[in-house]
Amino acid sequence: MNRFKKVLAAFLAAVMFVTLSPLTSFKTEAASATVGEIVTAYGKKFMGVPYVFGGTSPRGFDCSGFTQYIFKNSAGISLPRTAEQQYKIGKAVSKSNLQPGDLIFYANTYKPGISHVGVYAGGNIVLNATSSSGITLVSMNDSYWGSKYAGAKRVITDQNWFTDVSKSDNTYAAIKSLTDQEIIAGFDNLQFRPDAKVTRGQAAAIINRVLKITPAQVSHFRDVGTSYYFAKDIAAMKEAGIINGYSDNTFRAGAEMTRDEMASIIKRAFNLNMTQSAAASVKYTDIRAGHWAYDGIIAIASLDRTGYYSGTKYNGTKDASREAFAVAIYNAMKTQ
Repeated sequence: MNRFKKVLAAFLAAVMFVTLSPLTSFKTEAASATVGEIVTAYGKKFMGVPYVFGGTSPRGFDCSGFTQYIFKNSAGISLPRTAEQQYKIGKAVSKSNLQPGDLIFYANTYKPGISHVGVYAGGNIVLNATSSSGITLVSMNDSYWGSKYAGAKRVITDQNWFTDVSKSDNTYAAIKSLTDQEIIAGFDNLQFRPDAKVTRGQAAAIINRVLKITPAQVSHFRDVGTSYYFAKDIAAMKEAGIINGYSDNTFRAGAEMTRDEMASIIKRAFNLNMTQSAAASVKYTDIRAGHWAYDGIIAIASLDRTGYYSGTKYNGTKDASREAFAVAIYNAMKTQ
């Protein structure tokens, strides 16, 4: 088996593991990625695949065959076949407003006019199918490619909505608002996974994307290293008294939280108040005054603008889902 076949086999095995493993997909930090970041991360898996004129598969790509393939297979977005055709769609974007996933176009390479396309990967870098190095990362300031730059287009729009959240759902406004603001995002293939559980680490990151607290120090817990993806967010929540750790000096970032815990945390994060009129408006039969999370539960239920928290039961001991968390954050933000 040659080197390329070994690389491809390893990649396919990794894809099968991520696709088939519910623990991996539910607990992955990729839940924080935008659609554009998902597209570029998927595209980077093909680094080193050779350039083949007319190529549209992992055996070999040309520029537009590559962009067409990764957009379709990572996010379900269909692009036209050629660079010239791809340039005619989407919304024009200036260099100063580029986001990962934007298409970058070049002119006058092997023919006059629009003749090449890549994908912006962030940090002034383009994921590019080059004839010399195959799929590689190229600086926007590259001596050759920089001089050929012709513009950028954004094809990731509101039309690229999650396949598992209907626009008729009562949670749509909350999820759309938070994803538009990049407070919470989805997984591969445009899935939001509304029923997936929220971990303590993810909760810290989501809340801090709203509050934007800069911690005085990064590490407070023996199980959260300074290099951990959510370390600064966890430290910020600790210092603000929003999400505390355990008596053994651990934070347990991967642990899931109950709906009771979620309500208490969101109440502290947004300084929500529980009033007597609010309590009278909530008809839950499974929660009573005096419960440790009572004030938070009443606050998030009485502030609900979506109808998600209506009904006669709160089910506080059940795990908090991404959908429940998104709606509660959305309602809390509306009070600020």
